[in-house]
Amino acid sequence: MSRLILDLLLRATAETLEMVLASGLLAVIGGLPLAVLMMLTGPSGLCRMPWLSRPLGLLIDAVRAVPFIILLVLLIPFTRYVVGTSLGTTAAIVPLAIAAIPYFARIAEVSLREVDPGLIDAVRAMGGTRWMVVRYVLLPESLPGLISGFTVTLVTLVGASAMAGAIGAGGLGDLAIRYGYQRFNTPVMLGVVLVLIVLVTGLQALGNVCSRTARHGSR
Repeated sequence: MSRLILDLLLRATAETLEMVLASGLLAVIGGLPLAVLMMLTGPSGLCRMPWLSRPLGLLIDAVRAVPFIILLVLLIPFTRYVVGTSLGTTAAIVPLAIAAIPYFARIAEVSLREVDPGLIDAVRAMGGTRWMVVRYVLLPESLPGLISGFTVTLVTLVGASAMAGAIGAGGLGDLAIRYGYQRFNTPVMLGVVLVLIVLVTGLQALGNVCSRTARHGSR
């Protein structure tokens, strides 16, 4: 592999990691509160509000139902308004985050619902508030599942970021299209595939370790 191809791969990998990690962080910041809200206001929640939980669930599912490549195009005006451009790595973070927030919210909601109801009842019986239930029961007990869900979200974002390269988002997807496909450069295509495999397996392995550590620490 030539030095030029190696430099291109390193730069594209750095751009992909920037997109994935930034949008992943935004997914947690936006998705976890949504998951907690759906958990608390749902049919078996501590403060049942069907008028809120149902429309919120429908909105989340509606965003998840839109294919990412279509969402990319739909959000071009919004992306341009937020960051001033619809091209480049920074611009790609906007649609990636908007796609990842409802995705992680649903995964996090499943993890929260798997918490033993007996623990929640015990805290409530001792006079604990809803905030105390969330802070000391729901989040700590569901942490291994949340970490696993975040890992799956990051892996999904790797593939989505490569897809975003189709409209000039930068990263490995853009490198594969412009230098690999359009110029018939097989070494670049193979290099991109190899790096994507390494990224996905590395993120999954790291997530598995963190999830096991959190699970052992909660016992």
